[in-house]
Amino acid sequence: MARIKGAMMTRKRRKKILKAAKGYWGAKSKHFKMAKQAVMKSGNYAFAGRKMKKRDFRRLWISRISAQAKVNGMNYSTFMHGLKLAGIDLNRKMLAELAVSDKEAFAALAEKSKAAL
Repeated sequence: MARIKGAMMTRKRRKKILKAAKGYWGAKSKHFKMAKQAVMKSGNYAFAGRKMKKRDFRRLWISRISAQAKVNGMNYSTFMHGLKLAGIDLNRKMLAELAVSDKEAFAALAEKSKAAL
């Protein structure tokens, strides 16, 4: 039976890590051990960043809705409560888009929200 060494898989694994570390500064893109640490850390940052992106967008949508609700004489919480009572199920992303691009439609929603309160 021939002796099988792991050179091919080892090389493949190392190439994969070094390819992921391409563009990193200094030895982090050249040396396997440092590249592996840098790729693992960047993976953690990317994971956290994907979660924070959702939070950041929600905050942006809420601030846009709040600003347009104030123009229509309401604050954010009463506007959202009125929409819920009126049975209007629009998510914050769509409400923010209306607040930015179609102010007349948002004003109509604000009137329905006021009427429901």
